[in-house]
Amino acid sequence: MPLRVTFLGTAGAIPTTERNPSSVFVAREGEGLLFDAGEGTQRQMMRFGTGFSVSHLFVTHLHGDHVLGIPGLLQTMAFNDRTEPLAIHTPHGTRRQLKSLVNALDNRPSFPVRISEVGGGDVAYRAEEYEVRAFDTDHDTRSVGYALVEDDRKGRFDRERAEELGVPVGPQFSRLHEGETVELEDGTVVDPEQVVGEPRPGRAIVYTGDTRPAEATIEAADEPDLLIHDATFADDRAERAADTAHSTARQAAEIANRAGADRLALMHLSSRYAGQTDAHLEQAREVFAGDETDVFVPDDGQNLEIEYPDG
Repeated sequence: MPLRVTFLGTAGAIPTTERNPSSVFVAREGEGLLFDAGEGTQRQMMRFGTGFSVSHLFVTHLHGDHVLGIPGLLQTMAFNDRTEPLAIHTPHGTRRQLKSLVNALDNRPSFPVRISEVGGGDVAYRAEEYEVRAFDTDHDTRSVGYALVEDDRKGRFDRERAEELGVPVGPQFSRLHEGETVELEDGTVVDPEQVVGEPRPGRAIVYTGDTRPAEATIEAADEPDLLIHDATFADDRAERAADTAHSTARQAAEIANRAGADRLALMHLSSRYAGQTDAHLEQAREVFAGDETDVFVPDDGQNLEIEYPDG
């Protein structure tokens, strides 16, 4: 079941010629989810081939580099004759401002746009096999992060053991795998626990948006496969990071360690580093508990396939 992350915009507040403002696209089984939409997001979606089939947009906060792409994106969707509704999730207390942005220049979308407010601990979106949870972040405005967390999967079915117990090949295999007890022709009862292993974890992606290091990030998901964390500054501007409610690359790696993250993507790099990411990578890798190749600064347009933990 594919789960793909496309980094549409990885810059800080000021874009560069190489990096667009913040936006991350996640595709899961044909469903498109968008996290933030900085200026130019619609062009990045065209450039990197994600398409515009977005069902939910998750906004971390209302600073311009995270939301100024929304009016243009909605207009493009309308020009493409969209009729499906779009759900937008935004932090508590920001719905009115976001609605004004959606209707900028009195350009009301031709399709339904539903805006809901979320806070830390809320389930912003519950799908059939996963949910997107909001968690509190520590920025200088109302803000949240989001964690996409899949449900546990069924345990592996032990066909060999089932046959040893006399279960005939066929529908009873499926019933056992679905958790039902079956009775064989000779009266023998076989329970699912005899032939089905322990539930297997799904996948999880955590996206912080802009934030200082925050305890809620650690609790957002249990050992996420990918943590996408604010890393606006390197150590040389650690005080600046604290003053402006951002994180350094080293702090992002410390949070990743405590969260048990498998991989760490360093996002929202300040334009003052002018594409020089060596310091960010070196400082994060000094403290990250995993393989150093699992810490990276994504380029705009980079895709990442998230595999199941057990293959």
